[in-house]
Amino acid sequence: MLKKHNPLILIFTFLSLFFSTNSFSQKSLYAGIEIGRRAIKVSVLDVNNIRKADYKILSFWTERIPFADHIAANGELTQEDIDRTTVIVTDQLNKIRAEHKILEENIFIVAAPVFSSARNVDVLKNKITTLTNKDLEILNVNTEAKTLVKGAMPPVDYANAFLLDIGAQTTKGGYIDELEDNKLEFIPLELDFGTMTLTDAVKKTVVNPSQANDMSTYQEKSFDFNSILRKKVQEMLDKNPPLVKKDKIYLSGGAVWAFATLYYNENVKEHYVSLSLQDVIDYDAILKNNFVKFTNLAKTNKEAARVLSTYDQKYLISANNILVACLESIPNLENKKVFFVKEGQTIWLISFIADRSKKVNTNF
Repeated sequence: MLKKHNPLILIFTFLSLFFSTNSFSQKSLYAGIEIGRRAIKVSVLDVNNIRKADYKILSFWTERIPFADHIAANGELTQEDIDRTTVIVTDQLNKIRAEHKILEENIFIVAAPVFSSARNVDVLKNKITTLTNKDLEILNVNTEAKTLVKGAMPPVDYANAFLLDIGAQTTKGGYIDELEDNKLEFIPLELDFGTMTLTDAVKKTVVNPSQANDMSTYQEKSFDFNSILRKKVQEMLDKNPPLVKKDKIYLSGGAVWAFATLYYNENVKEHYVSLSLQDVIDYDAILKNNFVKFTNLAKTNKEAARVLSTYDQKYLISANNILVACLESIPNLENKKVFFVKEGQTIWLISFIADRSKKVNTNF
């Protein structure tokens, strides 16, 4: 026999379930606004399992502004930079709050380390705090490598992997050693060369000014310089014997993004793209001998066009020389797994989330 239920009780039960479910879903949502060296990037994530880096990117938005160039030229942010940034951050934050109903403690606003050198950065910080009621945190250049490792590698792989991030100025990264009593130690890795600095170093070896822009001369000098590059990579590896025992290698940065975009030429949905040394070598041959293939690709592929608008052929060659040198120097590479960290724009945000998770030990 069916029992009759009070309609008010049913409504109350339904509303309770609705709000409790809604509240639960909000706890898995995170948002980050990054004021980077050359762009403002906004990410909204739905995190299912932070230990396995299992998350969905609900939205991503970016707008390019050459902050680093302005700071380098003037030692400070321009008034236009401050005004424009404040408007963008405020508008994007309002949009995040309205569309995703994210908990305030799950929303972060950060600026790249380069902002710490701007004399008037406090003007920007105070203006953003006043208008948004959120603090602007400037990422610390001294802990940048640690942030990269926390955010780029799935925490479940912390003990069995290392990260290399090929940037413009340097190649950095690190790994984590497990000590006694569940303690961890972070070991940074750094190579003096990045995409831009290696390109500049090679250009300086071109003695004849009339050959400065000649691609065949650059390739010849770049090939000669590889012996110096490989020596530097080997020195980095020799100083860190535990790297030999790591079974997984995570790679991030513009160099690997360029390779994965131009060579694989497909919209890979996974956060981590498996790659091989042979693919990198084959890509290298196209870069140096059949570059028109990539310029033609860029006519129909927006991501490829974005790569070529970011890097010219010389920068791409330098970037891949670093990538090849790093991979070829790793012993027993054929027995290891190598991954490209595709979602580079979310690395710092994942690091922040991991730091605040009770399920991940980031005390290193």
